[in-house]
Amino acid sequence: MTHLQAGLSPETIEKARLELNENPDVLHQDIQQVRDMIITRPDIGFLRTDDAFILRFLRARKFHQADAFRLLAQYFQYRQLNLDMFKNFKADDPGIKRALIDGFPGVLENRDHYGRKILLLFAANWDQSRNSFTDILRAILLSLEVLIEDPELQINGFILIIDWSNFSFKQASKLTPSILKLAIEGLQDSFPARFGGVHFVNQPWYIHALYTLIKPFLKDKTRKRIFLHGNNLNSLHQLIHPEFLPSEFGGTLPPYDMGTWARTLLGPDYSDENDYTHTSYNAMHVKHTSSNLERECSPKPMKRSQSVVEAGTLKHEDKGENENTQPLLALD
Repeated sequence: MTHLQAGLSPETIEKARLELNENPDVLHQDIQQVRDMIITRPDIGFLRTDDAFILRFLRARKFHQADAFRLLAQYFQYRQLNLDMFKNFKADDPGIKRALIDGFPGVLENRDHYGRKILLLFAANWDQSRNSFTDILRAILLSLEVLIEDPELQINGFILIIDWSNFSFKQASKLTPSILKLAIEGLQDSFPARFGGVHFVNQPWYIHALYTLIKPFLKDKTRKRIFLHGNNLNSLHQLIHPEFLPSEFGGTLPPYDMGTWARTLLGPDYSDENDYTHTSYNAMHVKHTSSNLERECSPKPMKRSQSVVEAGTLKHEDKGENENTQPLLALD
């Protein structure tokens, strides 16, 4: 086993071999072949090219070297083309900080039965007078930068659940084609993460209509990985077991505390009154895995920023009633 696989469980190493074609005997050669392609794109500034960094792109593209390099190039090109998004790309940036405080994103402490990290978005919590969509996207990308440092998550991937309860038509009208395209380019085309599924719950009709706006920006493969559950808990629980979900989604865990992930990134000085004195967190040079961060976060209680779904709101539908669970879109 190479040092690049140090810390991985035997089960995860075997999963990487079977699902991602990861071979420890040629791992360094694979990485070097991707690195050798950098010379073909002199127009892009590749700011980081160490072994561990390139490895996450190989894992995201199942060790297809050309695809991994294309993703690596798009990662840095996206940052070059959107310089304002990545200026002061730290948790203490005022815009990112506000988004984190408001639960964008939520990150569950435990992983699901496949070892995937579960991210939550409560859409109705988007106060458009407080948070721009761009800042929410920046907070999500920063969070992914932190989480993807964990090699287990590079292999096992992520799940995203979006709760659309009480998300108004007025709020939806702010989701313009240009900002949706920006999000899709940042998540689908330019980030080395494996998304196992994106799950919509309680989505109104106008969220379905958004599909016509984003369809031109989606790959065929990615359309298969968003599932529309409506208020059908059975279909959600068939894919994500209730023991891994908070009560808002009919799970057995307590209601989600919106401040959990924000406290992890902002440190022990984060308070209910939104006072911050903690040194900023720079995700581009993260040195600790997310598990270490979670262990170090402050245990002091805070008021819960209420999610829009109370326990028991979603319904248990008959298993045959699955018309709302058809794939719509995905972020891969």
